[in-house]
Amino acid sequence: MEIKTKEEIRIIAEGGKILSDIVKKLGEMVRPGIETKELNKVAEGLVLKSGGRCSFKGYDGFPACLCTSINEEIVHAAPSERKLKEGDIISLDLGIFYKGFHSDMAITVPVGKISLEAKRLIEVTRKSLEIGMEKIKPGNRFGDISRVIQKYVEGQGFGVVRELCGHGIGKELHEDPQILNSVSTSKETVDKVKYQGESSIKLKEGMVFCIEPMITAGDWRIKKSPDGFGYQTRDNSLSAHFEHTIAVTKSGYQVLTKL
Repeated sequence: MEIKTKEEIRIIAEGGKILSDIVKKLGEMVRPGIETKELNKVAEGLVLKSGGRCSFKGYDGFPACLCTSINEEIVHAAPSERKLKEGDIISLDLGIFYKGFHSDMAITVPVGKISLEAKRLIEVTRKSLEIGMEKIKPGNRFGDISRVIQKYVEGQGFGVVRELCGHGIGKELHEDPQILNSVSTSKETVDKVKYQGESSIKLKEGMVFCIEPMITAGDWRIKKSPDGFGYQTRDNSLSAHFEHTIAVTKSGYQVLTKL
């Protein structure tokens, strides 16, 4: 895994600040009746105005700047003429390429008044990201992040998506390693799992990566969305998603996309 210099991290943080400001504005736009393609249009306009480029547009053929995943959609759903309605939840996932480096983040927000289950799902997903970040410091392992996310989420009665994960980031949108949000397929053994492969890699100062828990109200298994780009829960249960770009510091971490 490539170690970034302090200057490179400063540039990523600069792009991350632009990104978080845009995502905040998009979140404030969410309301019943708005089309997801309108959110995408605003997102792309703000990215280009900042001097950056959309990280996602054209990536593996993706047609838009912003991912807009609604309800059972987990990630990577393409914007369309679909209108949001009262009670929906939507994940806004956006990446920006700025001065040679990518940053990436996601939030899940309510559309008007939502159910108590949906509200709790959003809160648990946000909290799981915070709990995962608390394990970031030199000497810890990527598996330490995965373990605490899974243990917390399953303890709250929700599911952790296994087939999708976080990733390194920098000059490329997706760099090594892959950062899982779970260490086990069985919550009873989560504390006993021994780290293998990428989960055993030790964190070092200068590493930059994205943590992005994707949490479900039902079963964690997924399937491809009808649009051909996104993924959704196999049982059509609700899903939420939060993500930050983070740098490992000498004694802990720095969130480069802090809202």
